[in-house]
Amino acid sequence: MTVSDEGRERLADVVALQPTKNAELQARWDMDSGSDVHQYLESELKDYYYRNEDGLICATPEANELVGDDVDGEVNEQVVTAPPLQAAVIDVVPDHDAEPQSVVATLHDLRDTGYDPEVDDVRSALRSLTEKGVVERVQKTVPT
Repeated sequence: MTVSDEGRERLADVVALQPTKNAELQARWDMDSGSDVHQYLESELKDYYYRNEDGLICATPEANELVGDDVDGEVNEQVVTAPPLQAAVIDVVPDHDAEPQSVVATLHDLRDTGYDPEVDDVRSALRSLTEKGVVERVQKTVPT
């Protein structure tokens, strides 16, 4: 399957953001809806992506090779590309051995660094980072 220059760029986004959702690609590609993303993937990149058991979009090994993310015969799983808000969240969340913090605490830390996202955007960023294996979700019962 031959991939156009635009297709190659978009495939690079899939490789960089995997596992990802239609909404992330929709924002990245400036499309009107998640349906447009799905239609594009099916018509232009069908051989280069799949959906994992959680329904998230992932690149095939062939896609990784095509866009140059092949390191010594293996896909480099240490590199995670994230949108700006997710990158900022990574900078403010505590280390894995520190006490976990809430979504609201993360929001306040982001605001202390100059970002002013909505709480739902922070929650979404944390969810995406959890799906990528960058952060771990810890559920705690808080006494009231």
